Amino acid sequence: MLSNLKKKISDLTGLKEFLVCGLILFIVLNLFLSISDYSSVYILLFIFWVILFIAVQRKIAKNISLIKKVIKNIREKKYTVSSEIELKNNYNGIETEIRLMFDRIKEDIDYLKKLEKMRTEFLGNVSHELRTPIFAIQGYIETLLNGALNDQKVNTYFLEKADFHTQNLNSLLNDLIDISMIETGEMRLSFRYFKLSEYLKAIWEEFKPMAEEKNLQLILAPVRENLDVFGDKAKLKQVFSNLIQNAIKYTETGQIEIIVEEAVKGSVKISIKDTGLGIPEEDLDRIFERFYRVDKNRSRAVGGTGLGLAIVKHILEAHNSKIQVKSVLDEGSEFYFSLKK
Repeated sequence: MLSNLKKKISDLTGLKEFLVCGLILFIVLNLFLSISDYSSVYILLFIFWVILFIAVQRKIAKNISLIKKVIKNIREKKYTVSSEIELKNNYNGIETEIRLMFDRIKEDIDYLKKLEKMRTEFLGNVSHELRTPIFAIQGYIETLLNGALNDQKVNTYFLEKADFHTQNLNSLLNDLIDISMIETGEMRLSFRYFKLSEYLKAIWEEFKPMAEEKNLQLILAPVRENLDVFGDKAKLKQVFSNLIQNAIKYTETGQIEIIVEEAVKGSVKISIKDTGLGIPEEDLDRIFERFYRVDKNRSRAVGGTGLGLAIVKHILEAHNSKIQVKSVLDEGSEFYFSLKK
């Protein structure tokens, strides 16, 4: 954009020089035709050339001074919007370029401010999330060391609680590593076609015992045997694990369904549908943000890190897909996305 601005100024200067040459040529021709004394022609020619040169240089200097003033005002943040920038003398081309440059710089500054705010919030959230399990583990260990270790009624309970928070801490650190790799572009994906039926059956068998512990049904709807989809199996496993675990955690009675539909040509729609607590409508747009929780106390009680859905979102975007959700409070939720087939 700056190079375009320089080009505009250069073109303007070239135009002035062209006009000067034209005027000089006009004067020379007139003098040559009206004066027979060639020495007088040279003198007049020199005088007119000097006058014209000085006039044009002053005009150019004045215009450049105006442009410099505008740029200085931009540097000193005297403009709030680009429409406040005005150049006279019909320099619309230069004015447009300066306005575009101003808008671009303003967008970059706003983006950097947004990143700084996100960084500050992220660090605050990480500190809080790390502090919670660490303090809990520390409390249980101190209680055991202060005598509870020899108390058969509570020692196992405290150790189990410490282990629970240790697992939460480990999950949080793993999720932090994953999301850091995703956002820095270090996540490597291995795309290939694979049999969706076999893949989902293995996932269903893995999480079925977890659902049965809560007396829930985990149902895998029929999938066409020869249906191939394109994606990274390992990363998609993270997607299914997060969505199914969340469905089990936030469903007290009923069932969780894994549904595959081939309605759209060239792609497969996959849904994880539950009969759980549901999500308030005002929270639906924010649940994929890092560390955002609909029910903070309940999320920590069941071991959520607050990063799972953010990871799901990034992984599916890397597959040129998008995670979407439909939910009714106290009735259940449905998370769904598409994969290329």
